[in-house]
Amino acid sequence: MFKRLTLIMLAMLLVAASLAGCATPDGMVKDSEISDGKKGTVNLAYVNWAEGIAMTNLVAAILEDKIGYDVNMTMADVGPVFTSVANGNSDIFVDVWLPITHEAYINEYGDDMVDYGIVYEDALLALVVPAYVEIDSIEELNDNVDMFGGEIIGIDPGAGLMAAAERAIASYGLDYKLISGSDVTMTAALGKAIENNEPIVVTGWAPHWKFARWDLKTLEDPLGEFGAVENIYKYARKGLDEDMPEVADFLKKFKLTSDELGDLMGAIEDGSGEPLDIARDWMNANEDIINNWL
Repeated sequence: MFKRLTLIMLAMLLVAASLAGCATPDGMVKDSEISDGKKGTVNLAYVNWAEGIAMTNLVAAILEDKIGYDVNMTMADVGPVFTSVANGNSDIFVDVWLPITHEAYINEYGDDMVDYGIVYEDALLALVVPAYVEIDSIEELNDNVDMFGGEIIGIDPGAGLMAAAERAIASYGLDYKLISGSDVTMTAALGKAIENNEPIVVTGWAPHWKFARWDLKTLEDPLGEFGAVENIYKYARKGLDEDMPEVADFLKKFKLTSDELGDLMGAIEDGSGEPLDIARDWMNANEDIINNWL
């Protein structure tokens, strides 16, 4: 009997000892330490722009499946995104257009963030029309106000592209109203106009899936209000290199070509699933590309 009680007590002590390694000082067990073995959580911020959605979801898929982190993705307007990274509430923003579009934000927040380099080269901003529209320059817009209804269909008001469009309206003396909206509302209006073979002018940028779907042209900009070709950069919060060196190393290597990003954006736009699931499928189908970043 004594021997049996001794064995039972010894077993209980062993169980208690094993649980102690997973307990907080007050005896509560941390779920995070006995769940899926993830290394931590990476907070990604993005704006509702086609290339940003594609790149951010691809980064999330890689961080989760290849590197072993949990990921939170938060969408907001561009101003709050920069504020969040600068304040350390978000870890990374992979859609910073320079040297022109986001120059003001970098001037304000750049000292509180870390530049992780270029993710995409040769990006551009412009006013865009369907190819069947018989004008080629912004200078021709005032001669065709009635044809376009005196409207330029824009995106979210905080975007650098919208600021460039406002400057163009002033510099060219355009008798047009810039209509705020989003990437989604802009492309919906563009698609509807093309379906009906109607004229429309929108604020546009590349990379974007719309150039693969429709026959479009960018209007010439003799005054250069939309700037020259730009690059897209990745900016991280300070301290990410020290806190998550594996994540930082991957993000610094993360870079996409025009064909790669166009393929990914097209898959997300045409797919019926969630962007993260589609990005994960793209990741699995492009192992050679992914492995170069890892």
